[in-house]
Amino acid sequence: MRRNMLSLALMTGAVLAPLAGRAATPPQLKSISVDFPQSDRMFTGQGADALNNNCLACHSAGMVLNQPALTKAAWEAEVNKMIQFYKAPIAAPDVTAIVDYLTRTKGAQ
Repeated sequence: MRRNMLSLALMTGAVLAPLAGRAATPPQLKSISVDFPQSDRMFTGQGADALNNNCLACHSAGMVLNQPALTKAAWEAEVNKMIQFYKAPIAAPDVTAIVDYLTRTKGAQ
């Protein structure tokens, strides 16, 4: 039995040995480019600095201002989602300014 196992192991090794030296094809890397929203349009008015300094890094002003009117609680949830899930580096004082601005300009009545 041991002799058969040894023979099987040696035969398997002889068959697989040529494959051991072959490396998998290395992955092909390609350069890509990403176009971010370009716009000269910025937020204006009281509290606009918080949006211009935080939101315009990923969103155009037009994209934000074309959102449906939401309640203050809904805007707060959206801003917190950007922080928690998308890791937006928004400071706590800016959260209040952003939510207040969006509620004033795109708030649901």
